[in-house]
Amino acid sequence: MRVVPGRSYRGRLWMVALSLCLAETATAAPVFQPAQPARKVLLQPARDINLFRLDSVTNAGDPVDARLFLTQQQGLVHIYAHGALRPEPFLDLRDVVSTGGERGLLALAFHPRYRQNGFFYVLYTDLESSVTLARYQVSANPDRADPASGQILLQAPSEFLNHNGGQVQFGPDGYLYVSLGDGGGEGNTGRDPHCNAQQGTTLHGKILRIDVDHGTPYTIPADNPFLGNSSIPPEAWAIGLRNTWRFSFDRKTGDLYIADVGEDRREEINFEPAGSRGGRNYGWKVMEGSLCFSTDACPATVPPCNSPAYTLPILEYDHGDERCSVTGGLVYRGSDLPDLYGSYLFGDICNGQLWAAQRQGDRWEVRELSVRAQYVTSFGEDSRGEVWLTTLDGRLLKLAPPRRRMTARDRMPAPTPVSEERP
Repeated sequence: MRVVPGRSYRGRLWMVALSLCLAETATAAPVFQPAQPARKVLLQPARDINLFRLDSVTNAGDPVDARLFLTQQQGLVHIYAHGALRPEPFLDLRDVVSTGGERGLLALAFHPRYRQNGFFYVLYTDLESSVTLARYQVSANPDRADPASGQILLQAPSEFLNHNGGQVQFGPDGYLYVSLGDGGGEGNTGRDPHCNAQQGTTLHGKILRIDVDHGTPYTIPADNPFLGNSSIPPEAWAIGLRNTWRFSFDRKTGDLYIADVGEDRREEINFEPAGSRGGRNYGWKVMEGSLCFSTDACPATVPPCNSPAYTLPILEYDHGDERCSVTGGLVYRGSDLPDLYGSYLFGDICNGQLWAAQRQGDRWEVRELSVRAQYVTSFGEDSRGEVWLTTLDGRLLKLAPPRRRMTARDRMPAPTPVSEERP
């Protein structure tokens, strides 16, 4: 089943509208509206946080109520702990990160054995605008990384400056998953003028899966789905993605949720159950969600639109009502919001609408949340599994249970106007 989100910014916030759909096969999904009433929650702003263009929040597996790590698109990693921002950044990458538009520091992931080895991984655009995955290590001071420890693991050169992805996260199998956008660009048919998402000559437009614990700088897992396929890079786990802006694994089940930003008409959430062998083709740019888009510049071997070779999204929505671009979230596994337990949370960056989707048999029930988080760039968890959100205008927000009659002020803290491109 499905919902539809869509496009990245082009120097300003685009207007969008919502239609929620369902689909599990290659047939068109019926439109449905979110179930009512909305799930009641609060958004609690963290005090004294004003870090322009925050784009991710995560934890390092610290004890309960310890540190949150915040990435700032300009190239800084900050620590927020016990209600306060640490005065010095955890890591400063401004000398190696290019910014502007959709470039910058995009994501951060800590190694599952971070307490033992001190390794963490960052995804950013370098000074040549190549999408770059690098490993760093913490210093003797647990609140400061060692800037000299950086080791580049892979790079994907980009002809254009947009559609860089991206996300890094360790899967339940211990391998590192990395998403790269299609490399962007303009053309008569819109984005991906070289059909990178379907091409084997580039890492763009794909989710990668690599083993960072063996080999230099990494090895390819023996069960990677495209290993031995000369037409697709062996690092690839999934292909046919436009600009994945956050994927996540359910910490309880291991299911994988992939939010892919669309072009003009569709925003989408894709789903892979735990135990998947990978190898799925999500259709871009032949398809945008469940709709046909274009085969221009695609290899002759690429299947036509509506081919059963493509995996359709479980959720998609179209553009309208000031919606424009999906921000993927995560499955809630905390304890403060029992009504949301097991729900996949996601939102739209333009109008700030937030949704909770939960599987009901062979269908997905989608409910709006009672708050909005305009300019939402990312969802993340603390060590207790509670959910935090970051925004382009520099806010850190915690999803919390309602404790009293809700007011307009509770529903959406006033954002600072933002007119730049989203990450």
